[in-house]
Amino acid sequence: MSKFENAYKTIGEVVKIIGLKSKSNSVSPTHTIRYWEKEFKQIKPKILNGNRRYYDKKNIDLIKKVHFLLKDQGMTIKGVKKILNNMDTLKLDENLNESIKAHNIRNKLVKISNIIKSLKNNK
Repeated sequence: MSKFENAYKTIGEVVKIIGLKSKSNSVSPTHTIRYWEKEFKQIKPKILNGNRRYYDKKNIDLIKKVHFLLKDQGMTIKGVKKILNNMDTLKLDENLNESIKAHNIRNKLVKISNIIKSLKNNK
């Protein structure tokens, strides 16, 4: 891992890393990360001069997990809090995330296939 990868990142850089987008142009996506800091006590950036936030790799990985669980998996904040509070027993890594995504896609394909079959049978 290079020194650059281990460097602290600003909140704007974290937004770009996780690909966070705001639904409206009036609210900055950085607002979402600041909100997550309040909701998830595990996210602890270094706050230096001028209240600027700096995130290390551990915090960025945690924000990625929160983003994945909330946005991709559709979990509630309460559900994500339970997972983060039990992270020692429930390790979420990139392989598990990909496995969950693949499983969800499979389930959706099965549902679509069943709908198509029922439509064909109704003809």
